[in-house]
Amino acid sequence: MIDSFPTSKNLENTINQKELKENEEKWHTGPSTSNTSTNYHQRQYASKYHSPNQYHQEAYNKKILAGVLAIILGHIGIHKFVLGYTTEGILLLVLGLTGYITTCMFIGYYMLLIAFIIGLVEGIIYLTHTDNDFYETYILNKKPWF
Repeated sequence: MIDSFPTSKNLENTINQKELKENEEKWHTGPSTSNTSTNYHQRQYASKYHSPNQYHQEAYNKKILAGVLAIILGHIGIHKFVLGYTTEGILLLVLGLTGYITTCMFIGYYMLLIAFIIGLVEGIIYLTHTDNDFYETYILNKKPWF
C-alpha cells in the first residue's frame, strides 16, 4: 500500500520522462508553430522526401560509401551501383574489364587510365559535396556523371 503512493523521487522521474518525450518529439518534428498550414506543408514535405534527419543520414552514408568506392574501385563502376545507376555502372564495368583483358595491347592501359580517372574524379566530387547537395544532386535528381 505504501508503494502505491508517489514519492518525490518517483514524481520527479515521471516529470523528467515527460520532458524527455516532449524534447524528443520537438527534435524529430521541429518546433511547433500556431500556423497549421505551415505544419501541414512541413509534414507533406517530410512525408514526400523523408524527414530531415533521415535523409541527412542516408545521404551521408551513401556519400561516404560511394566516394570511397569510387576512389578505390571506380574503374569497375561499383560506386555507380551503390547509387542506383545501373546503366552507368555497367558501362564502367565493361570499360574496366575490357581494359584488363586488353592490357597485352597498349589500348588496354588507356582504357584503364580513363576508368581510373573517372572513378577518382567522381570520388573526390562525392566526398566534397555537402550532404544536402549530394542528396539533391545524386539521390533525388539522379545526375549520373560528374
